[in-house]
Amino acid sequence: MTSVRIYKAQGIILARKNVGEADRVLTVFTNEYGKVRVIAKGIRRINSRRSPHLEVFNHVGLMIRHGKAMDSVTEAEMIESFPTIRHDLGRVGVGYYLCEIVEVLVAERQEHRDVFALLLHALRELDTNASLHLPLLAGRISKELLRTLGFTGPKKEPVAADVVSYIEGIAEKRLKTPKFYRQLTRVSGI
Repeated sequence: MTSVRIYKAQGIILARKNVGEADRVLTVFTNEYGKVRVIAKGIRRINSRRSPHLEVFNHVGLMIRHGKAMDSVTEAEMIESFPTIRHDLGRVGVGYYLCEIVEVLVAERQEHRDVFALLLHALRELDTNASLHLPLLAGRISKELLRTLGFTGPKKEPVAADVVSYIEGIAEKRLKTPKFYRQLTRVSGI
């Protein structure tokens, strides 16, 4: 019996980390396989065709090859890029915050189609809603993520000020983005 060496997935890029001279490790939250870590070889080269597709927040279609140590991206196709988010510091902060929550709360290789749909909806709202109150969106979506993942029930929901502390308690580590978001709000006057 042969195993499938290449698989197709639709995902949202949550995070990236440069490795070596030209490679990047990506954390991708896929609709089909949950959170996966993959390597994109040669993506940091100037002539890389995949580079523009594999940026944080992008909704992409991927072809991924199973590897011994880590799976690798062989093809990438842009589905949605959310350009408005990238041009507004406040929206960037909220986007990173939501992606970090998903990254720390979702275990690898566990399918969560409802969480994928919620994150995709939040990114679309961040991108298209001009009159959006960013702190309210961040609080609402983070509470929905906690509820969807089963960390809160109807009678056990943290108040808005405690959501970050509650998530940090579950993850057993401090989140990086709330501090980043506070700095952005001071700089940009949000």
